[in-house]
Amino acid sequence: MRRDILRRMPGTIDSSARRALDRLTALSDGVFAIAMTLLVLDLRVPALSAFHAQTPIWTSGALHGERALYDALVVLTPRLVTYLLSFMTLGIFWLAQQAQLELCERADRRFAWWQLAYLCAVSAMPFSTSLLAEYITFRLAVVVYWLNLVALGAVLLGCWRYARRNGLLRESLSAERDRAITRRIIVYQSLYAASVLLCVVSTYLSVALLVLLQLNSVIAPRIVPTSNETS
Repeated sequence: MRRDILRRMPGTIDSSARRALDRLTALSDGVFAIAMTLLVLDLRVPALSAFHAQTPIWTSGALHGERALYDALVVLTPRLVTYLLSFMTLGIFWLAQQAQLELCERADRRFAWWQLAYLCAVSAMPFSTSLLAEYITFRLAVVVYWLNLVALGAVLLGCWRYARRNGLLRESLSAERDRAITRRIIVYQSLYAASVLLCVVSTYLSVALLVLLQLNSVIAPRIVPTSNETS
C-alpha cells in the first residue's frame, strides 16, 4: 500500500528519500571510521624502563635491550588481540549495514533513528574493547563486550525488519535473500552467546572463540551465491 502511494507522488519524494539514505550512509562511514581509529589508541609504545629500570635499552647490551622490548610486547598481547578482534567486528558490522542500506529504496524518520541507535552501539565498541583488554581475565569484562555485540546484532536486525515491514526495501529483493540476512544475524548472535558461556571455564577461551568466529565471518562466502546482489 505504501509503495502504491509513493508511486503516485511526485518524483521529488523519492529523490529526497534517496538523499536521506545517502546522508545515513555518510554518517555511518564517519562514525565507523572514528570508532575504528579510536581502537588503535589503546596500543601504546611500551616504556622499557618499567621492565628494566636499571638497564635502559639505549645503554644496555643487545641481549638485555631486546629482552626488555620482548617482555614489554608480551604484556601488550591482550590489547593487540582485542584490537584485531574489534577491528574485524566493526568491519563486519559496517559491511552488514552497508549491504542493508544498498537494498533500501528510501528511508523515513523512524528508520533514521534505528540507524542512529545502531551507530550508538558502534561508538561504544572502543570502550568495551579497552575494558576487555585491561581486564581480560575478568568474566564481567567479557560479558560487557558480549553485550556490545548483542546490541549491534539486535539493532541491525531491528533495522532490517523495520525496513521490510514499512516497504523501504527494493521490490526486486528475493524472499531467499531476506531470510538469509535474518538467519545470518541470528546464527552469529547465538554463537556469540555460546562463546561468552566459555568464560565460566576461561575468559581466554571466550576471546579465542570470538576471534575465530569473526575470522570465519571475514573469509566466509556470500550468504546467497548470486552475482547480482550485494553480500
